[in-house]
Amino acid sequence: MSKETVLASIRRGLRRGPLPADQAMALRARLAAHPRHPIPARSRLDHAGQVALFVANVEREFGTVARVEDVAAVPGAVADYLAAQNLPGQFVIAPHPELREIDWSSRPLLRLREGRAEGTDAVAIQHGFAGIAETGTLMLPSAPERPTTLNLLAEAAIVVLKADRIVGAYEEAWDLLRAEIGGMPRNVMLVTGPSRSADIEQALELGAHGPRRLHIVLVGD
Repeated sequence: MSKETVLASIRRGLRRGPLPADQAMALRARLAAHPRHPIPARSRLDHAGQVALFVANVEREFGTVARVEDVAAVPGAVADYLAAQNLPGQFVIAPHPELREIDWSSRPLLRLREGRAEGTDAVAIQHGFAGIAETGTLMLPSAPERPTTLNLLAEAAIVVLKADRIVGAYEEAWDLLRAEIGGMPRNVMLVTGPSRSADIEQALELGAHGPRRLHIVLVGD
């Protein structure tokens, strides 16, 4: 379904045609200007403080974090996490250049498959585009090298994120996306902790709409 088809359907529902020229011009100006909202004081920290705040917020939202010095230590961190959670050593991984540079042969018991996740995958490893310290949120834009299914289908989601990709507030993460990707990707997921719901009798249930576990391997200082 094309964008124009979707917009035409919305207009029919609103019982109106395209926006008048003056309103369309005002809307385009707003989109081009990227007006910024107030930045919470809690995220106005030096970078070390932002990293510490990010980790604290991830853990507050039922996620876990393992910190490693460099990418060479990522396979060991992944293997340790899978063993601790009694998860299989087989996983699907994003075909991202930075993940392809990792020497997984240092842990020969790990078996990986590149590509999109399937419903039978227990573990998926995704490349983290950015981390937002304000709420402990991951920004995961879709791309051929970052399949969105990796964020949704597996029971356990592992995200490899470099510490220098952590920013203070949401506005800074959007700035990073605009600067590096340019236009808006088809999908941008903002993930704060594992999937959960308390819709039934206000009882918290993890894994309601996606991964039951979220683990971040944070690389670097």
